[in-house]
Amino acid sequence: MELYLNATSPYARLVRIVLMEKGLADAVTLKWCDPWADDADLLKANSAGRIPALVTEEGTTLSESMLIAVYLDGVSPNKPMIPQASLGEVLHLAGLGQNLMDAAFTTVIARKHYGNEIDESELGQRRSRAIQRLLNQLNGELGEKQQASTINLGEIAIAVALDYLAFRLPGVNWQEEYLQLQVWHAGMLATKSFQRTAFC
Repeated sequence: MELYLNATSPYARLVRIVLMEKGLADAVTLKWCDPWADDADLLKANSAGRIPALVTEEGTTLSESMLIAVYLDGVSPNKPMIPQASLGEVLHLAGLGQNLMDAAFTTVIARKHYGNEIDESELGQRRSRAIQRLLNQLNGELGEKQQASTINLGEIAIAVALDYLAFRLPGVNWQEEYLQLQVWHAGMLATKSFQRTAFC
């Protein structure tokens, strides 16, 4: 398999963590690229020019991090990332993580192209409110949760999104306001798959 990615995409990091947790890291070749440069090989794998993009052993191209994660979960029996016994809960958490990731990523990209003043626009303020609501909800739902011996896709998505916030939007400073969530997040960051895929 081939995975097109870069080192700062939260979406690509989610897929890399799933690969490691599923024991598939050695089965994929990482193809580092710049999605903003219309990389020719990336465009063959995903004509939208977005990462991550996965090319399977059969040559099928897959895009969108959550869909790639579902595929990877299905091709390896190791450590189910979406356990059927808690399907609803895992997908609920995955949705929260995806929404937080999207709001943070869109904020970063908007600032890159239009400057920080874009935060004052109607859409910028809407993103900011969404981030705060999601952080408050996650603090309530995960703040007292014990660290499990195995992690699922929902928890991965949330932890990656939180780490992306700390990496790209430190002004949000969620760690001080949501102390219980910070403790949960620290436990996730201690896992090998998170340590080996740290943003840089």
